[in-house]
Amino acid sequence: MIPTRPLNFSAVTHPGLARDNNEDCYLSLPEYGIWLVADGMGGHEAGEVASAIVRDTVKETREKHASTSLSDSIQASHRAVLEAAARGVGALGMGSTVVALYSHHNEYEVAWVGDSRAYLWTNTADGGRLEQLTTDHSYVQMLLDSGAITAEELENHPEKNIITQCIGSQELADVRVDMVHGQWQRNQWILLCSDGLSDELDDKAIAQVLCDAKDTETAADQLLHAALTNGGHDNITLQIIESPFTRRHPLAPIWQWIPYLTGRRRWDALIYGAAVVSLLVLLYSIVK
Repeated sequence: MIPTRPLNFSAVTHPGLARDNNEDCYLSLPEYGIWLVADGMGGHEAGEVASAIVRDTVKETREKHASTSLSDSIQASHRAVLEAAARGVGALGMGSTVVALYSHHNEYEVAWVGDSRAYLWTNTADGGRLEQLTTDHSYVQMLLDSGAITAEELENHPEKNIITQCIGSQELADVRVDMVHGQWQRNQWILLCSDGLSDELDDKAIAQVLCDAKDTETAADQLLHAALTNGGHDNITLQIIESPFTRRHPLAPIWQWIPYLTGRRRWDALIYGAAVVSLLVLLYSIVK
């Protein structure tokens, strides 16, 4: 049977430790099967304007015309950013990257412009498998593809953050929206993130967090915590979306109210439960 219920997901965003403003934003429309992360560029009062325009344009096009493709919605956001800059909204030269997910029944598609990323996590008996679904639109990716540098050299390249295209680029009448398609399997998550996460954590570190986490909320919180611990040099935004075939634990609605303490849900539940019982006993002894 093909699932039709809205998918479970978790999302977090943080300005990081080096900036006082957040140029990232995200969009979550589970009722439309749409999730998006946008990373603005252009500085204060510009980058956050561009990313918000991307978010709002995609939201508006999907709500008004559900048949609009994800690619067309993103292309519309490019024109909207250009038009806003021409009117004096934000600033000339502002732009944004974007990565978006559309899930429909048992299929999904991911679309992106720039270096915001999507990863597919598959939980397996031997731990799990992390696959990067997107390919960065960046200068170092071009160098890698041409054989000029190795994958190891890419990670620490001084020009790693130079991107080759973005939403709002003045030189482009249209942007190239790359897309990948796939079919959901059981025990899979898709992670969407800005480079504030992927620049701080390599694939191995991301996979370890996802492997240890029992739910998307814990995974999202722990990925954010790890990125901040590693420096938090940029804004950090991420969303984790569950496969529609994920079997939900019958106690899942209760787990989300258990505070994160040790990273192990059973221990967290025991500690929290003991604290609640102790409080009730104390209150009873007071009022008795």
